[in-house]
Amino acid sequence: MRQRWPSRLWIVRHGQSAGNVAREEADAAGLDVIDIAVRDVDVPLSALGHRQARAVGRWFASLPDEERPEVMLSSPYLRARQTAQEICEAGGVSGAARPPIVDERLREREFGIFDRLTMAGIRERFPDLAEHRAMLGKFYHRAPGGESWADVILRLRSALDSVSLHYADRRVLIVCHQVVVLCIRYILEEMDEAQVLAIDRQGEVLNCGVCEYDFDCSDPLGCQPRLAKYNFAAPLIEEDAPITSEPDAMVASR
Repeated sequence: MRQRWPSRLWIVRHGQSAGNVAREEADAAGLDVIDIAVRDVDVPLSALGHRQARAVGRWFASLPDEERPEVMLSSPYLRARQTAQEICEAGGVSGAARPPIVDERLREREFGIFDRLTMAGIRERFPDLAEHRAMLGKFYHRAPGGESWADVILRLRSALDSVSLHYADRRVLIVCHQVVVLCIRYILEEMDEAQVLAIDRQGEVLNCGVCEYDFDCSDPLGCQPRLAKYNFAAPLIEEDAPITSEPDAMVASR
């Protein structure tokens, strides 16, 4: 049977960003607005985020060349591109790999008018929207100008179709964002809303945590993805890089 999926697929959330730090500080101070002056797309890694990215890069580099990623896809957001670059510079991809390929479909969820607002800020400035979101749930709620989780899933189905079309039988690494990691799981594991939100409630996706799939081609109905690792933090522990998992900075509420 023809393999229609990569031989292996890794999904890694970017390292800690300056936005993650600013969001945590805003929440701790009870502020309405996150103090960061650049667009979400331009938020860089923090110093710790660079360290985490190098750590996970060295973990990939420790694999035999024939087991390392051959193709790396990245969100266009700076923090993801910097993470991908650190992985490459640490030797974390196969010697024959191309530079990271930027795919805008892997970008962070867009938050529209909720950008830069904490939960306190949303409740203060948009009480009707906050009430509507609480009723509808974050999977389907779309802030004006933003995206719901279902919107993100729609574009990710297209991105995964491209992976299947162009990189079947290859080893593929995707560098992206917290909600994107969860939504890719939703697609690959054929979840429903309740299942993916239950995983979300268990804890945040770790910065530079590794999610890994292999694919079982013994199924007569076709190759089936099998989750081998999720939120795998061993690369950070081995490198003594502190583990962080703050929601992304512009996420008022994921």
